[in-house]
Amino acid sequence: MKLFKEPEKTFSKTWVVCICAIICCLLWGSAFPCVKTGYKLFRIDAPDDWATIILFAGVRFTLAGVLVIAFGSVSRRRFLVPKAKNLWRVGLVALFQTALQYTFFYIGLANCAGVKSSVLNGLGVFFTILAACFIFRTEKFNLIKLLGCLLGFGGVILINLGDGFNFDFSLLGEGFVIFSGLSSAVSAGLVKVFSKHEDTTAICGWQFFTGGIVLIAVGLCAGGRLTYFDAPAAFMLLYLGFLSACAFTLQSFLLRYNPVSKVAVFKSTNPLFGALFSAIILNEREELFSVFTLLALVLVCAGIFVINKFGEKRPKTVKTE
Repeated sequence: MKLFKEPEKTFSKTWVVCICAIICCLLWGSAFPCVKTGYKLFRIDAPDDWATIILFAGVRFTLAGVLVIAFGSVSRRRFLVPKAKNLWRVGLVALFQTALQYTFFYIGLANCAGVKSSVLNGLGVFFTILAACFIFRTEKFNLIKLLGCLLGFGGVILINLGDGFNFDFSLLGEGFVIFSGLSSAVSAGLVKVFSKHEDTTAICGWQFFTGGIVLIAVGLCAGGRLTYFDAPAAFMLLYLGFLSACAFTLQSFLLRYNPVSKVAVFKSTNPLFGALFSAIILNEREELFSVFTLLALVLVCAGIFVINKFGEKRPKTVKTE
């Protein structure tokens, strides 16, 4: 395909970056209500049947892994497999990116409204910035980034304020969604470091597959069972697998051939799309249009935009091998 014969030239064009990045954010935003809809289609007793929830997540990400590996193999005209010396790197990414992140995410989403989850999930961007600055040391922390983080955490406080200014928070709901963001931040740092040693698509595909198998094993051992399956349920599962495979593959190409800040700035739309899709699909319009939720969305999106737009005076590009 001509698109992948000159990927650096194609994926560095501004209009391509814009279209692909927005597609990624649309897909990720749709995941919040689609996962909750998947619980209903598969007749999963959420949030009580956590074992089946984990099993459902495992099937989704195993499918996503197969799709990414197949795409990478076709585009490179060879079977995409990581080098033997990098298997431990793939395993470590799978632990944080898929196994831990989505265990927290699926259980948290089952105990938390889709609109609220999408805004809380926006914290993952701030956690990623903090992890990059203080754990992986791949960039410097500054006052602009501090301002962005304060805006983001301000949004989290607002989204948790009810009508009576009560802090509505549960460990298995809001807490697990936040833990999901922390796990995502660690995995992002690992991928950035490990991509110097291994093909990014190979890492993404095989960590999805490996992490998905782990989740399936945990779910089955804990007594989880997917006993109901029909055409709508199959379509939803296929879509959830596709959105993960497509979004992460597109993002890997964009990050490989562009400055990180040029791509990451579009993630300011993630909470917006997530809240919007949740309001439409899950009929959570009343929660979406509450004063607290709208202000929280503004603060979270503003914080992400400030960090990505002004946080780095000289954005660094991702090195290619």
